Amino acid sequence: MPDGTVLDILSPIDLQVNAGEVVAILGPSGSGKSTLLGLLAGLDQPTAGRVTLLGHDLGQMDEDARAALRAGRVGFVFQSFQLLPGMTALENVALPLQIGRRPGAREEAAALLREVGLGERLSHLPRQLSGGEQQRVALARAFAGDPAVLFADEPTGNLDADSGRRITDLLFALRDRVGSSLLLVTHDQQLARRCDRVLQIDAGRLQEAA
Repeated sequence: MPDGTVLDILSPIDLQVNAGEVVAILGPSGSGKSTLLGLLAGLDQPTAGRVTLLGHDLGQMDEDARAALRAGRVGFVFQSFQLLPGMTALENVALPLQIGRRPGAREEAAALLREVGLGERLSHLPRQLSGGEQQRVALARAFAGDPAVLFADEPTGNLDADSGRRITDLLFALRDRVGSSLLLVTHDQQLARRCDRVLQIDAGRLQEAA
């Protein structure tokens, strides 16, 4: 900050997520939920403390090494979809597989899109899809390569209630098939209740929800 004051977004946190566990993080806007998710995924770096992802100390890795660790092993779902606008649904899903040099990337991407009910939308650009359809593309992309860990930041936040329920059902169906650990930030109490563990964050402090 300009006056030299240090702003603590998160208080000291001790959190361990087991393989295959589904954990929800609840909290009001500005409480530090998305910041915590970014730190756990290695997208941001803490000013103190240690973050381990898939057995690797992220603080001992540079950005290229962190990106290489995430490739093919970590998936992301964002509230704003984060699809590449100039690429079709098929190309968006195939891209992480191609970056990871996975054989049969386009065939796997097409199969995933069929699994989420978009088999007739493979050649559509994001602007030609509804919000719910765009999030289904994002889900297919997140699960491409069967990631060990999935991070989801308000995956139903930009959707109406019906679309949100469909996305939630797909998210858990894909997770059950792949067996990924899932950490999701949400305001949705119904979504949180489907998780193995619910944590509450407020003013940067994390604790088990009551």
